[in-house]
Amino acid sequence: MNSAGKIISINPEYAIPGGEIFIETEGFRLDASGINSCVIGGQIAWITAASQHRVVAIVPETVGTTAEVFLESGGKRSNIVEITVGKQLATDLHIVANPAVDPKDGSIIVTRSGSRGQQVEFSMFRLEPDGFIDQMPTEIMNPTGLAFDRDGELFVTNRSDGQVCRIDKDEEAVIFSTNVGIATGIAFGKDGAMYVGDRSGTIFRISKMGTPETFAVLEPSVSAYHLAFGPDGRLFVTAPGLASYDAVHVIDHTGFDEKYFRGFGRPQGLAFDTFGNLYVAACYAGRHGIVRISRNGLDAETFVAGNNIVGLCFTRDGDMIVATNDSVYSIPAGIEGTLLD
Repeated sequence: MNSAGKIISINPEYAIPGGEIFIETEGFRLDASGINSCVIGGQIAWITAASQHRVVAIVPETVGTTAEVFLESGGKRSNIVEITVGKQLATDLHIVANPAVDPKDGSIIVTRSGSRGQQVEFSMFRLEPDGFIDQMPTEIMNPTGLAFDRDGELFVTNRSDGQVCRIDKDEEAVIFSTNVGIATGIAFGKDGAMYVGDRSGTIFRISKMGTPETFAVLEPSVSAYHLAFGPDGRLFVTAPGLASYDAVHVIDHTGFDEKYFRGFGRPQGLAFDTFGNLYVAACYAGRHGIVRISRNGLDAETFVAGNNIVGLCFTRDGDMIVATNDSVYSIPAGIEGTLLD
C-alpha cells in the first residue's frame, strides 16, 4: 500500500499564507527514516502534527491562488487536492478593523492606523481594482473603523480623539461627530442611521446632524468594537476581551443585547453574505482564521485559515478581502456580501 496514503479532504479549503490546514487522510504512514513531507503549491510546508488519519500543515508564504496539495512518505506520493490561497494585495499597513469597498468603483480602503496618538505620514490607502495603491492625502489621527453610507460617502472613526470624520473627495477629513469615546467600529443601519462602538462600553446611534445618543451598553473591550448589521436589521457586535470564550452579541432595535454565538478567542471584524451567514475573524476551537456561522446561529466552522486576521469584507465580484494587522489579501470565494457590511 502507498505509504503516503490518500487525501480524503482538506479543511478549510481557503487560507492565507501562514494559515494552518487540516488534511484528512487514509493510510498515511510516517517513514521511519524521517523522509516525510507535505507539499503545497510546489513548496515544502511545515508539518505541525501528523497521524495515520490527519496531517496538519502551515501554508507557505509564497504560493499561487490555486495550490495543489499532496503528501510524501517513503518515496511515495499521495493524490492531489487543491486549496485556494489568498493573493496579497498590500502590506506594511496597520489595520485594526474591517477594510471597506467603495460602492462607486469597487476599490478597497485600508488604513495604516498607528499607535493611539501617533500621526503617521499616510494613514489611509485606496487599492484600485487594477492593483494600483494610492496614498490618500487625508490627514486623520488613528483611523480605525471604515464604512460607506447609502450615498457612497466614506466615514472613518478616530479612536484617539473620539470622533467620526467624513472623507471628502479622498482628501479632506471633515469632523462629523464628536464625544464618542474611544471610537472604533462603525456601521449603517437600513434606515441610514450611523452606529459607532466606543470600546469602553457604549454603542452610539448618531443622528444625521452628528449628535450621538447611547443606543446600548456592553462590557468594555481590550481592543475595539466591531459592528455589522444583519439581514434582519439587528446589529451584531464583537468586543474582544481576554477570555477564550467570547461571544458575538446581537442587539435589537430597542438596544436589548443578547449573546448570538459563544466560543471565540478575540473575535474581531465581521460581515454577512446575502444568505445570512455571518463571517467573523476569530480563533475558534483552537484554530485561527475566519469563522462562518450559519444563518440560524447554531453551527460554526473555520472557513479561512490564517493568523492575525482583524477584518474582512466582500467585493462586487465575490472576492473575500481579508485583512491581517499588516497586510490585505484577496480570496476568490464566490461570495456575495451585503451592501452595508
